Amino acid sequence: MLDTLPLLLGAAPFGLIFGALAAPDGVPAGGALAMSALVFAGSAQFIALTLLAAQAAAPVIVLTTLVVNLRHVLYAATLLPAVARLPLRWRVLLAFWLTDETFAVVHRRYAAQLHSAAPQAGLHWYYLGSCLAMYLNWLAWTALGVWAGHGWPWLGRWGLEFAMVATFTAMVVPMLRQRPALAAALTSAALALLGRDLPYKLGLMLAAVGGVLAGVLVDECSDAPRQPGHGAAPQAGDASRRARRGLR
Repeated sequence: MLDTLPLLLGAAPFGLIFGALAAPDGVPAGGALAMSALVFAGSAQFIALTLLAAQAAAPVIVLTTLVVNLRHVLYAATLLPAVARLPLRWRVLLAFWLTDETFAVVHRRYAAQLHSAAPQAGLHWYYLGSCLAMYLNWLAWTALGVWAGHGWPWLGRWGLEFAMVATFTAMVVPMLRQRPALAAALTSAALALLGRDLPYKLGLMLAAVGGVLAGVLVDECSDAPRQPGHGAAPQAGDASRRARRGLR
């Protein structure tokens, strides 16, 4: 849970703003709290608020939030080898509580344990601890935002959502040590900028798919057979790459 603590601080203003904006967008306090409890997806919740304020049809809201959250399929596929042997009840709970922040800390821990000389058992409890910390933190700040939004309706104009941008930046930068990860990040950033004006935030999905494809392409090119005469260094690089794929 301590590894998740910095990410809790980053998510706090995001939850606060969501709660504060719910009432002006026509969502009652109970509805805002229920959305945080049952949906538990910050970006999807903000998009849903925007569409509700615009009086969009229910199918449009459902489809748009589904597209935005499709990145969780990629997260789940990455963590699948680590949780595949858990009972179904565990996998259902962990899948519901999986967020961007929890994925970042859990994936890093699982990867470290994979290459450890003495791997620890029961890492799913570490996963659960991160999930619960993020979940309770999100509910608490949503509730505080709902309360504050009624007293201080100008709260949403403070620009506190920048804290989430800083949080995601801190999560991504340490992972950009290999060329596939760097290619994925740069491609996603470029596509997100190019597609920022697409309706229903489709630019986010385009950026996610493009980033994955770019990362896979660079990774495959890195594994292409090399010309003889390059010595032992390339072989060591190949072994290192194979080791890094342990969670795939």
